[in-house]
Amino acid sequence: MASLIKKVINTAKSSKPIGPYSQAVLVDRTVYVSGQVGLDPSSGQLVPGGVKEETKQALTNMGEILKAAGCDFTNVVKTTVLLADMNDFNTVNEIYQQYFKSDFPARAAFQVTALPKGARVEIEAVAVQGPLTKA
Repeated sequence: MASLIKKVINTAKSSKPIGPYSQAVLVDRTVYVSGQVGLDPSSGQLVPGGVKEETKQALTNMGEILKAAGCDFTNVVKTTVLLADMNDFNTVNEIYQQYFKSDFPARAAFQVTALPKGARVEIEAVAVQGPLTKA
């Protein structure tokens, strides 16, 4: 059986990992993007403005990681959204739709007890490199 290539994806245009993990890992054509919270890449701190601004920054960070992996939001096939408060679900969806405009990826959303750095939202993704043809 042929071995698959694993490549770590990192970019300075997104926030640095705050633990022992990579921003993303590419295996074959599949990109696994680590959960992104609303950290400002230049300061490493959460952006002010609550869940709305944190969601924008988390998705902006994700976009930079996708770009570094040769992808964009149209390549994303699955996301997981973690919320500190499920009451923020609709607000997160409003921002999410600005980044994922059509042919939305599969998704799960969960309320969790706490997120890193006191974040209100964290979003991870799985993407596939290359052109994806609609069935």
